Amino acid sequence: MDQDCRIAYADRIRWFHEARFGLFLHFGLYSLLRRGEWVMYTERIPAAEYALLARAFRPDPKAPERWADAAVRAGMKYAVLTTRHHDGFCLYDSRVSSFSSAACAAKQDITATFVNACRRAGLKVGLYYSLGDWRFPGWLEPGKYPDSAQAMVGQAHQQVAELMSNYGKIDLLWYDGNGIDLEKAGVGSIAEFWRAEELNAGVRTRQPGILINNRAGTDEDLDTPEQRVTVSKIGRGWECCMTTNVWGGWGYIEHHATKRTVPQLLQHLIETAAGEGNFLLNIGPQPDGTIPADDAARLRAIGRWLAVHGEAIYGSEGCELIGGCRPWIGTEPFNQFGRWTRRGTTAYLHCLVWPGETLMMPLVASRAISAEVLGNAAKLTLKRRSNGRLVISGLPAKPPHPISVIKVEFAEVPRSIEEPDHAAWLQGACATTRE
Repeated sequence: MDQDCRIAYADRIRWFHEARFGLFLHFGLYSLLRRGEWVMYTERIPAAEYALLARAFRPDPKAPERWADAAVRAGMKYAVLTTRHHDGFCLYDSRVSSFSSAACAAKQDITATFVNACRRAGLKVGLYYSLGDWRFPGWLEPGKYPDSAQAMVGQAHQQVAELMSNYGKIDLLWYDGNGIDLEKAGVGSIAEFWRAEELNAGVRTRQPGILINNRAGTDEDLDTPEQRVTVSKIGRGWECCMTTNVWGGWGYIEHHATKRTVPQLLQHLIETAAGEGNFLLNIGPQPDGTIPADDAARLRAIGRWLAVHGEAIYGSEGCELIGGCRPWIGTEPFNQFGRWTRRGTTAYLHCLVWPGETLMMPLVASRAISAEVLGNAAKLTLKRRSNGRLVISGLPAKPPHPISVIKVEFAEVPRSIEEPDHAAWLQGACATTRE
């Protein structure tokens, strides 16, 4: 990659790194059945039978405005909408397919309303597009139906071009549905099957500032671990997408036995920020477009937390202190209290376990100047002890928030002490500085 490309990537990724938190929306015909977005496939509903749902799909035209408002109140900085999922139903006006919200009963270009609502709310705009379409036998059996497979690929190229041409500036393109049996398809890679280089060249011509994820088979700009926090290599953009439910799906499911709590969701947000990634939290709106009440409550609670602690998340960087940008393994020390993030010379300890009135953090090489608990006026004192221990006293006996954050100002970018001898600490022999 030449220098010009690196500069271009740095410019395109800047807003993404600053954002750290976004809203994912899975919405479509499947919402009517209330059993998740894979219901057509998992229940083997014939295509013609499934298509009848379009007659009953009439969401509230103002729903996208409420989605954008909910995202802003939650402290999110961007939103991504499923313009088309694996069932092939488009939430926009497509010249390539009449199986869409614009051509069916709803008579709505939901994507256009969504894009406009995001822009008015100050949110960056992301569009999700499933390359695969279950209505084409060639996706499931490309060897038996090669003409169908190629027709599906051709449709994907045309529809992505529509999305990149008809809605103004798009900030993020989120591919999905790339799975294909390579042996049956007679190709060597996912990228070859979808003609990904050609596809993305067209995208970048139409949207030169866009970010593209890696799910069309080429690396592009972003990694997308799903339902787990997996840190990418330094300098690489990545985004953990996750549902509020532990078991089930991404589209609306009426009855859930396993839902993540607000502290659990905040933990995932913190862990992604600590690894310099983003957290894309998914909501499956109800058939009329309403965000389910329990999920709306979660979003509001996260927003209240970010109103106090947002400086520790937005634009944050990885921190070298124990519990920072990567988990410690083996004989390396472990931070029993939580994760660090950083902004310049300021570090933030997100306490998943509250230390009580005194925090003792070992192996801190840099000099701490001051400390405070975000959202709390308690006066804190700092001391240094052997083994590079930073001692912060005067903390509240109980955490002010379920997950409270201790902010520490350092004289330099905070550094940790390396331990060439992992037993030296027993004698208080760890260095207090590092060469």
